Amino acid sequence: MTNPKKNQPRADLSRVRRYSIRKRDNRTEITGFGKPVKKGSCVSGFLDSLPKFLKAADLNEFIDHVGRARKKDLPFHCLLGAHTIKVGLSPIFIDLMKRGFVTGLSFNCAGLIHDLELAFFGGTSEDVQRGLTDGSFGMVEETGDLFAAVARLAADQDLGLGEAGGRFIEQENAANRKLSVFATAYRLGLPVTIHVGIGTDIVSQHPNFDAAAVGEASHVDFRILASVCSRLDRGGVLANIGSAVILPEVFLKALTVARNLRKKGTSRLITANFDMIEHYRPRVNVVTRPTFKTGKGFNFVGHHEIMVPLLAWGLKDRITIPTTNGD
Repeated sequence: MTNPKKNQPRADLSRVRRYSIRKRDNRTEITGFGKPVKKGSCVSGFLDSLPKFLKAADLNEFIDHVGRARKKDLPFHCLLGAHTIKVGLSPIFIDLMKRGFVTGLSFNCAGLIHDLELAFFGGTSEDVQRGLTDGSFGMVEETGDLFAAVARLAADQDLGLGEAGGRFIEQENAANRKLSVFATAYRLGLPVTIHVGIGTDIVSQHPNFDAAAVGEASHVDFRILASVCSRLDRGGVLANIGSAVILPEVFLKALTVARNLRKKGTSRLITANFDMIEHYRPRVNVVTRPTFKTGKGFNFVGHHEIMVPLLAWGLKDRITIPTTNGD
């Protein structure tokens, strides 16, 4: 048996090279520290109190980007997961549309389903586990009938599914139509689009679901979104809020069409993703790929029911633009 070495080699720290802190670029300076919010402070006081680092700095910068875009009459378009409707954020988006901050919305199919149920019945969402157990999940007759009527209207009048939803809610004088994001967009003449995955939503289970009509109307909405992207790509701003798969994928294709059809000019685009956790597709298809060498992408993690009102609060305080309309 060999004897082990007594000591392993050790670095001689007496020989390290050091330098003065005066020569170092600090990533944190006390000038960027957060400040306690004063009692009775307004939103400006709150936003100004945030540290000038990381996501706090990003939020203030993103709000400024939206302001610059809207002052130039460029779009601020939102891709919204249906969860934003379920957690009661419709009044926030309606207010932002009326005030001219948000210029258009895009949803997956569930967004229209929740909006229809809320507009006509004042309630939405169900106990999926209980309904799945006995086979009743998604089988509410009235919901299937309302959606089928929207699809027929879209087919009869050559409309996108989103516009047809808003027009239908208005024409039928739904009891809660003023709380409908689709009806509001229709009244204001703003684009609102629906991007359907056949079989992903409860309406696909119903006998009066017309897949051909729904698919055609959703493709009209894809073409509308591609047109929106042509203006977005000139310096506009896009936010994806709560869609992990469908809308980031659809947006990437719609933006491709817009850039393919553009005859001249360069891309300028600001994007942001807001969600409760970070997902691959929003990060890649919204934040990084579309803005590569053309602008900047942001990523914010937090619950929609907190982050969306906070964003809206900041927009309304920091930006002054003419009011679009008021009911």
